[in-house]
This record gives sequence, structure tokens and C-alpha cells, in this order.
Amino acid sequence: MQNNSTTTLRGFVALCVFSATAVTLGQSTAQEAQLLPRSKRVLTQKEQQALTPQKILDLLKTGNQRFVEGTLTRRNHSRQIRAAASGQFPKAVILSCLDARIPVEDVFDCGIGDLFVARVAGNFANTDILGSIEFGCKVAGAKMVLILGHGSCGAVNATIDGAELGNITSMLANIRPAVDSVRYDGERTSSNAEFADKVTEANVRLTMNYIRKNSPVLRDLEDSGRIKLVGAIYEMKSGKVSFLKPVAKPEK
Repeated sequence: MQNNSTTTLRGFVALCVFSATAVTLGQSTAQEAQLLPRSKRVLTQKEQQALTPQKILDLLKTGNQRFVEGTLTRRNHSRQIRAAASGQFPKAVILSCLDARIPVEDVFDCGIGDLFVARVAGNFANTDILGSIEFGCKVAGAKMVLILGHGSCGAVNATIDGAELGNITSMLANIRPAVDSVRYDGERTSSNAEFADKVTEANVRLTMNYIRKNSPVLRDLEDSGRIKLVGAIYEMKSGKVSFLKPVAKPEK
């Protein structure tokens, strides 16, 4: 006999799957959407399934190049909104900082329905973030997870300097391991940009390790090649995203 929690979880997953695949547009409207230019519609399930994790990474890289060059794709957002009402089949999940200066969809030249975006100051992961990423990949079919840190990060700088204020104090505790992990003989303050940049990168890598360690669902997807887990740093002055070189995965 199944317990209530198991039944509830299965019901939740079934609801998520239904919401991601239900078609509310008429057949003629759906056929019309397929004929529209990519800039005026949203990703379909068939298109999502045809993409590989590496292809999605390549698309994000070229999209960022267009962002830096100021040649973003002109999109019909009004039409995309209506098309997205029938379901969502995003390419990737991006965990970004809360920082208002990083418009994630624009940074990668993506439209409505292309990305799941989770945001929290300091772009760290916790149980709630993990659950959100698991939904995006396991249930809704996204094939890449990108942890996006950035230069001049207020959360990183505050952690380095030991800031304390209300709930910010406990939030910054999630970033403290990155500060402690950086070996550096110079000035260990936020005013030292070199040190702060090292902490920012360490925070991205530790978040990736956290995901692999604490989510068997995502670890299995990565190990089987169904998703790619990537880290990157957004450069404030240029808008360029620099992707981190992969390192050896931690032992399970």
C-alpha cells in the first residue's frame, strides 16, 4: 500500500508532465506556429528532443556573442507569449545571481520559453534550487544546467568582508565555503579584485559540486550524457560570458 507522500509526489510529477505537454491551441494554430520564423514562436518538444547538450552550449555561446556585439535577434514577444501558453520545452536551466544588471535571456539572446532561470544572490544551490533544476531537466526536458557567476558580485564581496544583516547573514553562509577554499597570499578583502574574482569562480565550481553530490537525479542525467553541467562567469563591463574549463568530477 502506497503512503500519502508517494501518492502526492506522483501526482505532482503527473501534473508537471501534463502542464508541460498539454496543447491548448487548435491544430491549425499549432501548424501555423511551425511555419513561423524562429523569432516569432517558441521551442517545440520535437525541436527540444533533437538538441544535444553540446549543441545547446554552442547556441548559448553564439547567443552571448550577439549580445556583446549588440545584434540581438528581433523577436515578436507578443506572439511568443501566446505560443508558449500551450506548454514549455526549454533548452537549459540557468542558475544566476539576483543582480539586476544581468538580464539572463538577453545575455544569451534567448526568447520566451527558451530557458528556465533560477536566481538567488550569490548563485548558490540549496534543496529548493535543486528541486527546481530537477524539474527543469528530468520532467521538462532541459539538457543543460549552467551556473552563472559574475564579477563585482555584491553577495560574494559581502561574504568576503563578513557582512551581517538580518537574513542576509544566513544566506551568505552558503558562499563562505568558497571564500575559505581559495588559497591566496595577498589581501583577502573585497577591495582586492583579483581575490574576489577567485572566490567568484570557486563559488561557481562549489555549486556545481553541490549539485552533483546532492542530486542523484541530476548526477545520473549528467553521467549518462543526457545533460551537461557547466560553469561560467559574466563580465560586467563587456557582457561577455567566459565558460569555465571542466575539472575532474568529485567522487560519489
